[in-house]
Amino acid sequence: MDSRQLNAFLCVFEERNITAAARRLHLTQPALSATIKALEDALGTQLFLRLPRGVEVTGDARTLYPQAQRMLAEAQALTQQFRHHRDRLPLSIGIAHDIAEVDIAALAARLQALEPRLLLTLEPGCSGHARLAPEEDRCEDELFLPLREEAYALAVPLTHALAGDAPPRPDDLASARWITCPGDYSHQRLLPLYGAMAAFPAAQAGTLHLVLSMAAAGMGLAIAPRSLILQHPALRACALPGGQLTRRLGLCYSVPALAHPVLARLAQEAAEAPMLALG
Repeated sequence: MDSRQLNAFLCVFEERNITAAARRLHLTQPALSATIKALEDALGTQLFLRLPRGVEVTGDARTLYPQAQRMLAEAQALTQQFRHHRDRLPLSIGIAHDIAEVDIAALAARLQALEPRLLLTLEPGCSGHARLAPEEDRCEDELFLPLREEAYALAVPLTHALAGDAPPRPDDLASARWITCPGDYSHQRLLPLYGAMAAFPAAQAGTLHLVLSMAAAGMGLAIAPRSLILQHPALRACALPGGQLTRRLGLCYSVPALAHPVLARLAQEAAEAPMLALG
C-alpha cells in the first residue's frame, strides 16, 4: 500500500465515480481501476461496489477514509520538511561574552531579513563563520565589520544615593566602591574614572555581565556599556561625568568567510552605509 494507491482511493471515495476520479487524477479508467484493485488485494477487502452508474462505498472503505487522509497528510508534511531543510542556507555566528541580548536579537533579525532561507546558529565564544564582538576582540588576521557604536555608562544600584535624577559629578565618584573587570580590554581606559579607588575595588569579576550582577546586588558601582546595564532592572544607567566613552560592536571574520553570500551582502551594505544600526 503506497501513497499513490491511497490518493486514488480518496478520489474515488469522494467522487463516487470511476470516470470522474480518473479525470481528476489525469489517469485512464483502466489504470485507476487497476490501482484500486491492487489496494483491495493488499488490504484483503472490497472497498467499492461497482454499480451501472458510479460506485458505492463499503463499510471498510468508510473506516479507511479518515486513516488514508491522515497517512497522506503525514507523508506530505514529512516530504516538505526534508525539502525545506535542503533549501536552508546555514550560517554560524559566535557571540562574545559581553554582548547585550538586544544586540544579538537585532543582528539575528537583520541576517534573517537578508536571507529568509537562512538557518542561523548562534554559539558562545570564538566560533562560526563570524562572531559578534567588540572591535577590540578582533584577532590580528581578522577583518572587522562595524555594526553599532554604543556609550559606556555608570551602573548605579537603585538603592544607592547616586540613583536620583541629578547626574553624578566627578566628586561624587572620588570615594566610590567600584566593581571592576581587570581582564576586560576597557579596564585601562576606565582607570582615570576609578581614580585612587582603582587599587581598592569592592569586588572584581571576569566579565562585565558578572560585574553588573554584583552591582545589582548592591556591592558597589560599575562602568559598562549602556546596553548591558539596561538588562538589569535593579540598576540605573547614568551618564559618565567628564565626557563620553564608547565601544564599537560588529562582526569579526576572516577573508574566506566572505564566500558566504549572507556575510558578503552584509559587508556590501556596510560599505554603502558606514555604520549600520543594530537596533
